[in-house]
Amino acid sequence: MPALCLARFTGRLLLALAATAMLVVVFLALIALTDGAGSGLAAWSTTLGTGTVLALWRGRHRTWPARPVPFLPVIVAAALTATVCIPTAPTARQYPPSLPFVATQHWNLATGSRVAVYHYPPPSPGPRHPVPFVYLHGGPIRGISLQDHRFLRLLARQGHDVYAYEQAGGGRSDLLSMDQYTISRSVRDLAAFVDRLDKGKVDILGFSGGGVVLTRALADPDVAGRLHRAIVAEPGPMDGPTAHITGHKGRASARGLAPAPTGPRSTHVPRYAVAFGLMRLGLLTPDTGLIGQAEGDNAFTAADLGSDTASAYCARDAHRIPAEDAAQNFSFSPAASLRVQQTVKDSPSIAPLLRQSRTPAMLMIAECSSQVRQWATAILHNGPAIQRTQYMPGVGHHMWDGLDDNNNRAAAVITAFLQVKPAPLPNYPAHDEIPTFLRDHK
Repeated sequence: MPALCLARFTGRLLLALAATAMLVVVFLALIALTDGAGSGLAAWSTTLGTGTVLALWRGRHRTWPARPVPFLPVIVAAALTATVCIPTAPTARQYPPSLPFVATQHWNLATGSRVAVYHYPPPSPGPRHPVPFVYLHGGPIRGISLQDHRFLRLLARQGHDVYAYEQAGGGRSDLLSMDQYTISRSVRDLAAFVDRLDKGKVDILGFSGGGVVLTRALADPDVAGRLHRAIVAEPGPMDGPTAHITGHKGRASARGLAPAPTGPRSTHVPRYAVAFGLMRLGLLTPDTGLIGQAEGDNAFTAADLGSDTASAYCARDAHRIPAEDAAQNFSFSPAASLRVQQTVKDSPSIAPLLRQSRTPAMLMIAECSSQVRQWATAILHNGPAIQRTQYMPGVGHHMWDGLDDNNNRAAAVITAFLQVKPAPLPNYPAHDEIPTFLRDHK
């Protein structure tokens, strides 16, 4: 008899667990179908109502005290799924505090964007490059890391008049409505920033996602006319056709080798695990009703990037990856970034326009790049104005990483090009070396 009772209890427990799991699956499906409407409450109330009706039907022939038993899975599922509907991060944007080493200015651009701006003038007295230097960070929608700020100060000490701004929605810049986050808006903001700077043509360095913005600016004659010389460093895909390329990457990165990032993760909270996970899978739109843009930005942490950070370093550096940022300065907008990336994927080819560009340009490619090689070589193939390519040995995607002399080597390459001096490295790969490069450097 005890064995029979235990078997019955186990069977009922398994049925209850199965019923609870089914309700959770229904809830997640409804979250996707309703795009998280009402902070998930539409899906939650529908799931709860459905579960209650089923529990009433299952218990209709039962007598007390067994009649409430079918409601237990409903109660458990309701409690579990309610955690997805309750914000634990502030729902109004919490901007990073001011930096102690540089003033944060806020500029209103003609596009309607209000962006955070940082200025690093060259030392006086000392050498001074006459053309202003503008830095376009990667992300695409994130703050400028402390590591990047250190590199910008190094460039300023070498005579560059350095300006950087955090793209709308990132860092200390104001948010946009989600439908305004497009790659075209990013290019228009760049043009408006140069106009607001009002110092004539500028030299510009675009890194990663910023390299995409810069490449598309070079393909737009109106924007390209504002640029003196351009450096595209480790770019992402420049347009839809390029974004759909699956090809070679660089030599082994530290992804999978480096220790797991430490610190709190928003994805350990059910609400943000569901929201960011379903967005990543394309089952929620960036403008989802589950979490607002500001809440998502507040919740997301550096640890949430996981192995993405390690992928920006060479395998040999897996156990000495430096801290790129401080928790107080870190800022990343997952929803806005996905939205911008989607507009790149949906865009037609810019190759015909890029072939008409005459702005002198340089391409920088890392040895251990985590980017698809063809993202960079597509620019080289279609950019007749690219005067030199610098293949950077010993570094990953984040080429100025603070390790060894990597910052100085990257600065030397940049300065030599902007001052029209001989390149520190061979011009490699050249246009006709692309097939060999893709074959040999993977």
